[in-house]
Amino acid sequence: MFDTMTLTKTVGAVCGSLLVLLLAGWAAGGLYNTSGGGHGDEHAQAYVIDTGDGDAAAEEEAEPVDLATLLASADIGKGEKLWKKCQACHKLEDGANATGPSLYQIVNRPVEAVDSFSGYSGALAEVVDTWTPENLDGYLADPKGFAPGNKMSFAGFKKPEDRANIIAFLETPEG
Repeated sequence: MFDTMTLTKTVGAVCGSLLVLLLAGWAAGGLYNTSGGGHGDEHAQAYVIDTGDGDAAAEEEAEPVDLATLLASADIGKGEKLWKKCQACHKLEDGANATGPSLYQIVNRPVEAVDSFSGYSGALAEVVDTWTPENLDGYLADPKGFAPGNKMSFAGFKKPEDRANIIAFLETPEG
């Protein structure tokens, strides 16, 4: 069946194929190499497509957002949808606590005022004494940065409009 000549031809074919693949890889690397290739070290971008994203971010950072204006135009329906993120740890019923304290009528309520909740860290009371809309806005933007050492693990709402919407929802009788 297998004689010496057949085995020699098979091994030669495999070795030849590998050699062709190695040579093809070497040739392609030489043709399509982008690390210099003897054309100098300076490389310039041919053209730039302006999408406008960079300017919008710069404008947003440059102009401080007025919370009163945002609250005046806040969408309570959107705030109710955003509340679903908070719902995992908080309740809106008076005295109904979960992982976090009840947020029933939290706007303009003293900080750490839910007597039936025993999980307060004390970190919030060191920073603020009342949950004004401004304090809620700062806290909802970055809970750990606003009151280092507090127990809330939520990362926060980055958009000022989202924070205004949820604060407006919490100010309603449902919130």
